[in-house]
Amino acid sequence: MDYSIAIQTLKHSDPILAKVIEIVGDCKLYQVQQTGDLLFSLSRSILYQQISGKAAAAIHSRFLQLYPHNPLPTALDILNTPDDVLRSVGISKPKVLYLKDLAQKVIDGLPTLDELQVMDDEVIIQTLTPIKGIGRWTVQMLLMFRLHRLDVLPVDDLGIRAGIRRVYSLAELPNKKTVEDLGQMWKPYRTIACWYLWRSLEVEKTPTEIKN
Repeated sequence: MDYSIAIQTLKHSDPILAKVIEIVGDCKLYQVQQTGDLLFSLSRSILYQQISGKAAAAIHSRFLQLYPHNPLPTALDILNTPDDVLRSVGISKPKVLYLKDLAQKVIDGLPTLDELQVMDDEVIIQTLTPIKGIGRWTVQMLLMFRLHRLDVLPVDDLGIRAGIRRVYSLAELPNKKTVEDLGQMWKPYRTIACWYLWRSLEVEKTPTEIKN
């Protein structure tokens, strides 16, 4: 994946982010792109909500092991799995309800990933957020990491807000409006800017060193 045009555009429009790009190096967003169908992607997102990545990965693995005869569980598989079996692999009661609601909506005719590909970002968000447990942020992660959309800005993301606070030397975490306003500079490559902001939390240099 060639992000060179996006990176040159971001460097030109935002000198502070340009310093972060120099420190972090090449954009490797393509290396973290996810696979699987819509049911797989959204069920994974549900299981990863509000717990540590390590715990979520363990629960997700045990969830997939419930269906040894299929590469990935189908919507019917999930609906036919008793709640207590899902609970036995560490899935919380609310998330069992979310998984069942997702599975039912897939059977009722939720669009496929191919069908979503031709829709605008905002239409996709409005299409998927009626599913229980699927909020705007979750759909934005799908847009960024599964549908390869390059201009997504998840203003609620704590990592993005923490990255902005650090890189731009703010006294406190920015609110949604500040994130949105700052993001105007990064259009039409806000996804790429977000990837660099997430990575900026992993580099050891201080904001002052990044800025100067």
